[in-house]
Amino acid sequence: MGILDGFSFQGKFRRGSMNILVTGGAGFIGSHVVDGYLAEGHEVSVVDNLSTGRKSNLNPHARLFNCDIRERDALENVFHAGTYDVVNHHAAQTDVRRSVSDPVYDASVNILGFLGLLECCARHRVSKVILASTGGAVYGEQEVFPANEDHPTRPMSPYGTSKLSSEQYLSYYCITHGLHAVILRYANVYGPRQNPHGEAGVVAIFTATILRGDQPVINGDGKQTRDYVYVNDVVQANLIALQCRGFHIFNVGTGIETNVQEIFELIVKTSGASVEATYGPAKVGEQRRSVLDTGRIARKFGWLPSVKLEEGLVATVAYLKNEAMGKS
Repeated sequence: MGILDGFSFQGKFRRGSMNILVTGGAGFIGSHVVDGYLAEGHEVSVVDNLSTGRKSNLNPHARLFNCDIRERDALENVFHAGTYDVVNHHAAQTDVRRSVSDPVYDASVNILGFLGLLECCARHRVSKVILASTGGAVYGEQEVFPANEDHPTRPMSPYGTSKLSSEQYLSYYCITHGLHAVILRYANVYGPRQNPHGEAGVVAIFTATILRGDQPVINGDGKQTRDYVYVNDVVQANLIALQCRGFHIFNVGTGIETNVQEIFELIVKTSGASVEATYGPAKVGEQRRSVLDTGRIARKFGWLPSVKLEEGLVATVAYLKNEAMGKS
């Protein structure tokens, strides 16, 4: 089975069937997490307002509640409709640049929306919450490379600030309501189903632009670095999180820095295109270097990234090519 087809998760992390609610489960990462949980034999429901998620991403074996996490009454109805052992929270405003231009909107989704969800979890006695957070945006400009989970948190954007606030609110609810919690601080996740039409996700944006025959623009000098982790490796971390009791924070990345110029050149090579790099101004709120130390989750659970960047890019380019052919 190729990585474009997804991994077989069956049996690897099985601890009995659970009833799991995944917010943002029709989105890029969330839909892959839904697939992984279903493959393990769990019952999965999804909350998604389909503003950025797509019905075509959604596994047909998952139950969809089409609502916004900020709609308190609608969210309460979701919890009346089922008894959930675990809530996995992926619904979010994830665009750093939008958070800079509209921090109030960012906070309304990432802080107030999450607070409403936590209130439901407390009232309805949910056992565990898994929060998709961000490594790079929470740590800000790093002092050491790679950064571990004890690195100082100094966000440079409203997005990073809202995610850090969400982590702190989750800690409070764990203390006061006895929730178990796992915070997964992602590096830059890429892979099939990533939206190439937004401002976030340089791999998908560059790939889709090149496949259209248009000219991608590298912001700044192209030397800014990120840690690129393939989405199926992220799914494995979400499966591991089902085992955890207590309160845990784990980085999820590769520990390898790759700059934007290198990403551009690898995508050009993989796609077989002939295009030169073009540069634009650097963007406000974006840090210079970001790379995560994943030793904690490796030591505790043996999790290691298994998909190399070149291999993941082949799968991502192939997926976006198929998408483009389907729309032509």
